[in-house]
Amino acid sequence: MRIALGVEYNGHGFYGWQFQQGLPTIQGTLEAALSKVANENIVLHCAGRTDAHVHAAGQVVHFDTRAKRHIDAWIWGTNSHLPSSVVVRFARHVDYHFHARFTATARRYRYIIYNHPIRPALLSTRVTWHYYPLDVERMREAGKCLLGEQDFSSFRSSQCHSKTAMRNVTDFTISRRGHFVIMEIEANAFLHHMVRNIAGALIKIGAHYREASWMQEVLQAKDRRAAAETAPPDGLYLTKVMYPEPYIFPVTDENFLI
Repeated sequence: MRIALGVEYNGHGFYGWQFQQGLPTIQGTLEAALSKVANENIVLHCAGRTDAHVHAAGQVVHFDTRAKRHIDAWIWGTNSHLPSSVVVRFARHVDYHFHARFTATARRYRYIIYNHPIRPALLSTRVTWHYYPLDVERMREAGKCLLGEQDFSSFRSSQCHSKTAMRNVTDFTISRRGHFVIMEIEANAFLHHMVRNIAGALIKIGAHYREASWMQEVLQAKDRRAAAETAPPDGLYLTKVMYPEPYIFPVTDENFLI
């Protein structure tokens, strides 16, 4: 049978999603816990591989198993073997046509910046801190050019293995809530470091180091060297993965953290 899980995790202290021998990863931690419940080796496939220290409120994974367990056992049993920073939120039986990555139609990320002269302590690993005041209106204006299907080569890392840099961004918003600046971005898929590289450029614009029109220039350059430095991973969250019917899963609480 094939099981889909909704997973939430605090990525601090982990070397990203993907399994690495001898290093703490989300995949390795979750596979070990699931294998204990199934009493067999479990191999996971995820909707989106997150980097080191990146978080998820709405990651979706799937695995195949011969073990017959009540569906709730994949939640409660697995969670009993997981550290407090990783938790299974839901479990669903799915057919063999479902694939956590390839069936997904869109992903949504949130990037949170704590914009204050004094760095945060309690949120030090859960937000990105920027001390210089950010002009959200300039950032919002700059972000308009990101919408639509286009070449995002300027925002992909040198380690990106995707065959094409074409991505379709369907939604982009940025807002301020007190000292927090929150960016939301949704696309059919993302390149390696794409969201963090976009955030890095927006921070430059918001801090008045660059004009809002610079974002369009960076896009048109199709060259990573034209953009800003990659923003830190701490403020990045995978919040939602969308699927077509009949794969309708519980929705993440949009009010998490902020």
